[in-house]
Amino acid sequence: MCELPDVARIIADTYDAALQPALWEDVLARIAGLVKGHVSGILVKDPIRKCVEAHCHAGGDPHYMKLYAETYSQLGPVATSRFSDADQVMSIPELVDYQQFCRARFYQEWARPQGWVDVGVAVLERSAAGYAYLSVSRHRAHGMVDDAMRARMRLIVPHVRRAVLISRTMGFKQAEAAVFAQTLDALSAAVFLLDLGGRVVHANTVGHELLDACDVLRAAADRLVAVNAQTDQVLNAAITAAARGDMAVGTTGIALPLVARSGAHHIAHVLPLRSGLRAQSERASGASVALFVRRVGMECRPSSDLVRQTYKLTPAELRVLFGIVEVGGVPDVAAKLGVAETTIKTHLGRVLRRRAPADRPTWSSSWPPSLRRSRSHKLSAFAKA
Repeated sequence: MCELPDVARIIADTYDAALQPALWEDVLARIAGLVKGHVSGILVKDPIRKCVEAHCHAGGDPHYMKLYAETYSQLGPVATSRFSDADQVMSIPELVDYQQFCRARFYQEWARPQGWVDVGVAVLERSAAGYAYLSVSRHRAHGMVDDAMRARMRLIVPHVRRAVLISRTMGFKQAEAAVFAQTLDALSAAVFLLDLGGRVVHANTVGHELLDACDVLRAAADRLVAVNAQTDQVLNAAITAAARGDMAVGTTGIALPLVARSGAHHIAHVLPLRSGLRAQSERASGASVALFVRRVGMECRPSSDLVRQTYKLTPAELRVLFGIVEVGGVPDVAAKLGVAETTIKTHLGRVLRRRAPADRPTWSSSWPPSLRRSRSHKLSAFAKA
């Protein structure tokens, strides 16, 4: 197993990359070294077009990366396979038949010339728009993905996931430590800087507006309180863990669903500020934790994980629901998922019956306005069918 100090340094630098995207290439290179990988990257899969785009990567040959973007991103096992839950590390034999993979164009023309024999992949985020995932290839010199590689990736993946979500919330903007608070004021998401005791030492403009509304969060004796009592307990636990540092936070508070009194849905991410370059922000502001809160369905589509957790949907029901919203009617979704139309109707019927009439406004409020109108029309048509 890897030395703990190496893991701690990589985790600290991963969170620094959440605020300074230019650091991602170095972080990915060190992750590859930690797990005895060859090339690592953060990639996004489009499930409709069945292609993969490398958001950032380290160690890849520029020539082959160009070929990947132009041709081979649509042929690889990741582009043509379904993923598992977030944080689970999978390899090529778990995605496709390995012998068929070795005979296919992707391996013969692109992977084999580079010496690749396997890839470890872990989902970072799933949404209707696609999948974001961490990918680390294995060279023939180190062999196939093994238990040791999986164990090391599992130590890192939750922290990469949190950092990527926060980077996206910030629009992948650079946030220099010396002007951290000023940078946050320009964001469209609500951001709160909290001290070791969980007290608010800074809130950006959107954060103040969120507190003034008292709809999802409120301030009580300088502390943040979620209006939902159960959510408040989870939120406090995440903030307390983050205040103890990078290693303590673990998987806590990566993506916390927050439901407002009005029924609007928000999602929160906690970021420790006591390590790495972020410690400069702590010294400048007195904050030990940053809490990012954004409303689901404004700039982005709702996370499938958030919808699944909130409404207790099965994986099949979730795929069908997002398919109706993103693809179209029952025949189109059935063709896209490769199942019978009756199967789609059965799953949709369960989704509609599960939500009581009084809950349907809450259900709809988690979707962007354009998708909400589209979804309402499609489900209404189904109900009349």
